[in-house]
Amino acid sequence: MIHLELVDTADLPDGGTLRLMRRGDDYSILFGRNELMSSRVRGSEEALATLACKKLRGAAPSLLIGGLGMGFTLRAALTALPPGARIVVAELVTEIVTWARGPLAHLFDGSLADPRVKVRVKDVHSLICAPDAAFDAILLDVDNGPDGLIHLANDRLYDKLGLRMAHRALIPGGVLAIWSAYPDAAFAERLRATGFVVEEVKVRADGGRKGGHHIVWLAVKPR
Repeated sequence: MIHLELVDTADLPDGGTLRLMRRGDDYSILFGRNELMSSRVRGSEEALATLACKKLRGAAPSLLIGGLGMGFTLRAALTALPPGARIVVAELVTEIVTWARGPLAHLFDGSLADPRVKVRVKDVHSLICAPDAAFDAILLDVDNGPDGLIHLANDRLYDKLGLRMAHRALIPGGVLAIWSAYPDAAFAERLRATGFVVEEVKVRADGGRKGGHHIVWLAVKPR
């Protein structure tokens, strides 16, 4: 049996701790008993980017990604986007950025050095609410779903006011893409009530044909 090793920890603003774990060549990030992400399971994080980017037009789209994670969403976005694209990644937890450049650097595969990418150690909510916000797409994978399990303030991203601010921060035709470990009919209805055209996509967690599913909501601001 391969031993499960604690690599590092990160304290969260609301209390609680993230743990970066390694078992052989596999890495995972845990919050309590919840496995938030794993290097073995990346399909739905990649789908968050690829599904959203398929809806974008133009040679220089501007994306905001909330949550750096293990870099799977960022790498998929870079693959799907043209050379003129711009990506801002907002990550609240400084240690996650440190891990991305340290023990998890092989997973990021140089994506943080791509000239299209800028990483901000900042709450994504503040970037959405900036007066000059104008994004082609906002991709959110900052919690376990549309609630504040890990960071209580994440609730404000998913309530009526938060969705209105995201709607305002998108250009016409822009897309708000949200990852979730589970479906939430009430949240999908809130998206529609905000003025988005909503598509709920069930995707395989590991990107294959078997195993569990996650949810990606694609909420488009009408042109």
